[in-house]
Amino acid sequence: MSLFRGVNQINLDAKGRFAMPTRYRERLLDRSEGQLVVTIDPEERCLLIYPLTDWEDIEQKIEALPSFNKAAKRVKRLLIGHATDLELDGSGRVLLPPQLREHAELDKKVVLIGQGKKFELWSEDHWNRSRELWLENEGDDENMPDELLSLSL
Repeated sequence: MSLFRGVNQINLDAKGRFAMPTRYRERLLDRSEGQLVVTIDPEERCLLIYPLTDWEDIEQKIEALPSFNKAAKRVKRLLIGHATDLELDGSGRVLLPPQLREHAELDKKVVLIGQGKKFELWSEDHWNRSRELWLENEGDDENMPDELLSLSL
């Protein structure tokens, strides 16, 4: 079951907090009692936000990766090393650590993207630029997995 979907334009306050859109709050409270984990995306300048229960499954898979594989070690260092526990406050707000805000170049205007079991949090400018690049490269299917090529929408 897909939990989170949609594009949400939201604001960060001066302390680095944002209000989780109301439509997601109940699902987050049901799924993980409002406990979240935020980490960096190893390939994009954005943050990944997971309900704690979903993050724990992913963390186990990451920890099981071979320790002598350089790519696996890189992923472990970036994803687990930057993973930070968060919690929805009584007003449905989330406080992001300064280091993670800096990594994703987050300013006042941000975009929260529902991605099924997780969210991506982007600076509005970076999201708009990246989205335009992806749309311009719509015919670039040489690196597309076979499963996606056979998908009928």
